[in-house]
Amino acid sequence: MTMPYRAERAAFLEFSHELARAAGAAALPLFRNCSQVEDKPGKTGYDPVTQADRAAEQAMREMIRARYPSHNIKGEEFGFEDNGSDLTWVLDPIDGTRSFILGMPVWGTIIGLMWRGHAIAGVMSQPYIGEIFSGDGVEARLLTAQGETALKVRACEALEDAVLATTDPRLFEQADERAAFAALEPLVRMSRYGGDCYFYAMLAAGQIDLVVETGLADYDIAGLIPIVEGAGGIVTDWEGASAVGGGRIIAAGSEALHQQAMELLRGPGA
Repeated sequence: MTMPYRAERAAFLEFSHELARAAGAAALPLFRNCSQVEDKPGKTGYDPVTQADRAAEQAMREMIRARYPSHNIKGEEFGFEDNGSDLTWVLDPIDGTRSFILGMPVWGTIIGLMWRGHAIAGVMSQPYIGEIFSGDGVEARLLTAQGETALKVRACEALEDAVLATTDPRLFEQADERAAFAALEPLVRMSRYGGDCYFYAMLAAGQIDLVVETGLADYDIAGLIPIVEGAGGIVTDWEGASAVGGGRIIAAGSEALHQQAMELLRGPGA
């Protein structure tokens, strides 16, 4: 199977919008009304999951099976459904569950479509605010009740002018990661915490210049890569390789900024 043409990817993106709306319909009744929160077993530290996470992913899985029964599905809550396809839907029903259970609207649903290990389409939806960010690696757009607009990263070439974001600096659990982030953060103009997937959307929208994280799973990032790249940004791991598998991630609005951050994070002599 050859990589889907952009017309095909446009159809996949339109379907991704349908998936996002269904996930939002499943999750929103429980937002700020979330009485049952569980700690996932077998995880290090507190890793909450809610009824909303499971209901949203189940709704999306059912729709994918009905529309594209031959495609694979991989989701945070229900694992990998392997149908032997070159195309895999990668689902994070609620990225930012901690924000969700605290009633803060910076969580989102991430939907990615992978073709042979390449992220070719992605959506990040924030249903409470009513925003859908989407991209195919070539262009990216924001859909709201007011209409659709193109997304474009901000022209920021130097760390001293940059806004840096990370979900939580305490997630840099390894000593070398903590040291690397501690070396980077004082060099930027401003840093902010706690945005999860919403930080990547704001990078694509030209509001943030740099996102640095670690410990991500593939479902945390696969759907965000085509949005950032479609808006003119770059997403890799800390070594400059593909970010689709998760791990340690750098997302930047410019090649120059990405290079500066990567050199600092990799450390001397890397």
